[in-house]
Amino acid sequence: MAGKNARKDPVQDRDKAVDAALKQIERNFGKGAIMRLGAAEVAQDISSISTGSLGLDLAVGVGGIPRGRIVEIYGPESSGKTTLALHVIAEAQKAGGVAAFVDAEHALDVSYARKLGVDVDELLVSQPDTGEQALDITEILVRSGGVDILVVDSVAALVPRAELEGEMGDSHVGLQARLMSQAMRKLTSVISKSRTSVIFINQIRMKIGVMFGNPETTTGGNALKFYSSLRLDIRRIGKIKSGDSEIGNRTRVKVVKNKVAPPFRQTEFDILFGVGINKTGEILDLGVDADIVEKSGAWYSYGEERLGQGRENAANYLREHKDLSLEIENRLRVLHNLPQVAPAEAQEPGEETEQ
Repeated sequence: MAGKNARKDPVQDRDKAVDAALKQIERNFGKGAIMRLGAAEVAQDISSISTGSLGLDLAVGVGGIPRGRIVEIYGPESSGKTTLALHVIAEAQKAGGVAAFVDAEHALDVSYARKLGVDVDELLVSQPDTGEQALDITEILVRSGGVDILVVDSVAALVPRAELEGEMGDSHVGLQARLMSQAMRKLTSVISKSRTSVIFINQIRMKIGVMFGNPETTTGGNALKFYSSLRLDIRRIGKIKSGDSEIGNRTRVKVVKNKVAPPFRQTEFDILFGVGINKTGEILDLGVDADIVEKSGAWYSYGEERLGQGRENAANYLREHKDLSLEIENRLRVLHNLPQVAPAEAQEPGEETEQ
């Protein structure tokens, strides 16, 4: 009697019940619908696409824009939003990836994109008529599974069909917010499965009647804020001059939301007109911060080698001596546990155009 009424092991019963439930879920919804996080087939490391800025790659924490995630880049006008997105496209193409650009603003400058290193002949470009069309095209491209990076420029230009077909002055309250909310619900799981990085560029608006706190907000409602794994706030903080003429902007990017690494980090770099991100200047600044490059007064030196007097001269020296620039960059990458760059990949934006 004692053998028949032996108490069952509750832990064993629980494990059997869980295994049975997992098998049923896989039968109903397909293999991979549910899995244990520690299983071998689950990739725990987040792969990424470089932003073209080493400082921003470090600030994001995973070496660039995470794959299979939604990213929002927002900021004031002429702050460098599209420039940054085009740099990401250029980096994806260098790695052999396929890139798409949904140009809702109908303002893509092809010659400028080429200067930033974008292979415009291979770039997929769409200029949709309505917001619904833009998001449908985005969904089809993502579902294909063959696109590595897709940029939508911009959310503010995704005008609902009802608004376009209406009269000037008609009120269409919340139409764009509802459109974006529906798009986020439909796109999130598909983006994750296809491992496509989708960047939404957004503009800033001012809230009316805000007395305390930040009056700034972004267009398209709150859905994009919630569904984004990464939100980058890009601002122009100064001008770069050569003599009396302006040659670029000093730019600050702050990671205001980050689901893949600690948030609230920030970085600064130069965006030069017609060239893009000043990579050698950024490597020089990061090298000084990490004590890899020595700065004594106005002089910069790396080991026994003098780079030059003044930041601009030292940056120009690194631009002319690419092997030295690459060596400093790879030392910085090793320091921050990022993969090193091969010599062929270390080309300055706009280099072919300048030659």
